Amino acid sequence: QVQLVESGGGLVQAGGSLRLSCAASGSFYAIDGMAWYRQAPGMQRELVARIERGGNIYYADSVNGRFTISRDNAKNTAHLQMTTLQPEDTGVYYCYADVLQSYWDTGTMYRGQGAQVTVSS
Repeated sequence: QVQLVESGGGLVQAGGSLRLSCAASGSFYAIDGMAWYRQAPGMQRELVARIERGGNIYYADSVNGRFTISRDNAKNTAHLQMTTLQPEDTGVYYCYADVLQSYWDTGTMYRGQGAQVTVSS
């Protein structure tokens, strides 16, 4: 069984910074893509940033230039450094990981429990 655990959420004033972390544990061969999604109250979940195992990165336009995604393949962790936070960044942030059970595996997506980020104006 694979588990993803997020940490680092909290309450911050507009213009502040937070760093989210995601740690994967369990039995698996490797992790392919890792991503952060967020869901604001009453809104659909949206992709914030994604990083592939080889390092390719995608950012949503709304966070490009303010957020930085990174990962440590040896530690099976991913991080999301968030700066210049705005009230519209408020939501529950979920870590997703595409987990491989073997070299030939096509991957299974796992999701963490979520971390609340609240940005006050």
